[in-house]
Amino acid sequence: MSFSIPCAMANLLVPDWPAPARVRSLQTLRGGGCSLAPWGSFNLGDHVGDDPAHVAANRAALREHLPGEPAWLTQVHGILTVNPKKSPNLKSADAAYTDEAGVVCVVMTADCLPVLFCERAGTVVAAAHAGWRGLAAGVLEETMAGMAVPASELLVWLGPAIGPTAFEVGDEVRAAFVAHDAQAASAFAPKSPGKWLADIYALARQRLLAAGVRSISGGDRCTYSESADFFSYRRDGVTGRMATLIWLAEAD
Repeated sequence: MSFSIPCAMANLLVPDWPAPARVRSLQTLRGGGCSLAPWGSFNLGDHVGDDPAHVAANRAALREHLPGEPAWLTQVHGILTVNPKKSPNLKSADAAYTDEAGVVCVVMTADCLPVLFCERAGTVVAAAHAGWRGLAAGVLEETMAGMAVPASELLVWLGPAIGPTAFEVGDEVRAAFVAHDAQAASAFAPKSPGKWLADIYALARQRLLAAGVRSISGGDRCTYSESADFFSYRRDGVTGRMATLIWLAEAD
């Protein structure tokens, strides 16, 4: 399928983590697309009010870097995890996993935490969307359960999310995490009465370590403050969405 709307070269980041060669992953940035403000410019979300033709053109540009069409999800801020190849009609979920080559798992974010998983031997991969609600509800643990490999054999990459100096939350958010694990209190810094600055990266690491994961990379960017590279819903309100993608190449 071709489009008459010209797009520049997609602006992509390759995650820096010790994944095996068969595991391929990409993180899109906000530049290099054809969407106009306030979605400028490489918006991949078809649910945020952008011109559908611009979104389609951006997705087509991304497709040039992939082995197939990504298994786009309707994200639900819950804990539902799907295998897109085995459940092709089940699209509402916050995470996807696969052990089949060429199936591209993807989540979209604009402040929430995208998390990539792979098994050390390169036999299964997953992508999870972890907003604070999903993180507190156990989306990372559910994703690991779907992958069905020992946690000690998993490698994890934490993609770009809102940073700890910008993520303001209320008492109820802190209470939800502390009720699960008292150590979560260390991930919250007081800002004002009833308000806290939350470190979503620290919260994710705590959950992963408690589940038995020992290799965690990434988690050092801020979508809110790095406006040249990232979309941020907290910062801009109406804005685009980035994609975090992972797949298995064909085995040698």
